[in-house]
Amino acid sequence: MTTQASIRVIVADDQAAVREGLVLLLGTMPGITVVAEAADGEEAVARVAEHRPDVILMDLGMPNVTGVEATRQVRQDHPDTQVVVLTTYASEDLALEALHAGALGYLTKSATKDAIARALTAAAAGQAVLDSGVQRTLIQAATRSQPAPAPADRLTARETDVLKLIAAGFGNREISRHLFISETTVKTHINRIFAKTGSKDRAQAIQYARQHRYTE
Repeated sequence: MTTQASIRVIVADDQAAVREGLVLLLGTMPGITVVAEAADGEEAVARVAEHRPDVILMDLGMPNVTGVEATRQVRQDHPDTQVVVLTTYASEDLALEALHAGALGYLTKSATKDAIARALTAAAAGQAVLDSGVQRTLIQAATRSQPAPAPADRLTARETDVLKLIAAGFGNREISRHLFISETTVKTHINRIFAKTGSKDRAQAIQYARQHRYTE
């Protein structure tokens, strides 16, 4: 019996065996209910409009409408539905393209059952979860790039570093370790980032980072 707290999920993958396997796998996870499945990006967008799920688990390499374009359409038309990418590749270009399109999570198909469950649960709560390999790829890209902040932004260099890591899916403890600062200091920086960017939570801060090219 499905409870009110159950996370409603759509599975989108063009490979029938993979898609059916994911549906069976998710069916064994407490608190997660698969409400529909889709064989390509166009069908994925249609199923989201029909079922309004909490999360769609999205492959990228799909025919007709790609997973990236489907992600963009879902996030534009149905902002209450989050997107978690589950794909074969973890290249920098693909990951950045998917995250710019609005995906909140990014996993490769080598992810464990527990990792998929964590990503879906986190996305439903508006939190980003990225595969460890994707995290490394994105932080390398972030450290190579220079942001183009909004004029009223006034983020310090350290706040900029923290925002980039938030956008790359890092938690407070990971940010602390990466920047060699305490978690208390990380929280202070995050509160200042929220105040300066007008963000209410991490999801909005991530969206702000994407809009102002902190993730390029």
